[in-house]
Amino acid sequence: MKGFTRKNQLFSLCGLNCGLCTMRLGGHCGGCGNGNQSCKIARCSLEHGGVEYCCECPRYPCEKYEKIDEYDSFITARRQKADMEKLRNIGADRYNAEQEEKVRLLEYLLSSCNDGRRKTLFCLAVNLLELSDVRAVVDQLAASDLSTVKERAAHAAALLQKAADAQGISLKLNRKK
Repeated sequence: MKGFTRKNQLFSLCGLNCGLCTMRLGGHCGGCGNGNQSCKIARCSLEHGGVEYCCECPRYPCEKYEKIDEYDSFITARRQKADMEKLRNIGADRYNAEQEEKVRLLEYLLSSCNDGRRKTLFCLAVNLLELSDVRAVVDQLAASDLSTVKERAAHAAALLQKAADAQGISLKLNRKK
């Protein structure tokens, strides 16, 4: 959108964790503020003085966030409201530092444990799990002596699923019906 720019390309205006999204990782999305996407939330930001995150707006959460949790339009959509609250509570700098570490952990999973079938699972798990859980999984994987990518992929998937189960988190997308 013309006139709309973003400093933070890891966390969007509306609460998407862009750094953990398969679309961005695959080079299919430059993120919001790259000048070539129309977005009603970016337009709204410009109308309200250019807030960096919707949660900084006095009207947040507005009607644009009604029913946002009912389904996942893509991987990073499920926690938009929760991530906005976390950003508001701990501050943008600390939140971004956590996201940067999550991106590094995701890059490790994708480079050493992806058998060509796990990208979506890894992105979703890293997005939904707490940083400490993802760290623990990566530490276990790094300490394992599994030699093939296929073995590491299966082990990574099992560890991530176990961590998700312990937190009551589903690692399946909630598709619109």
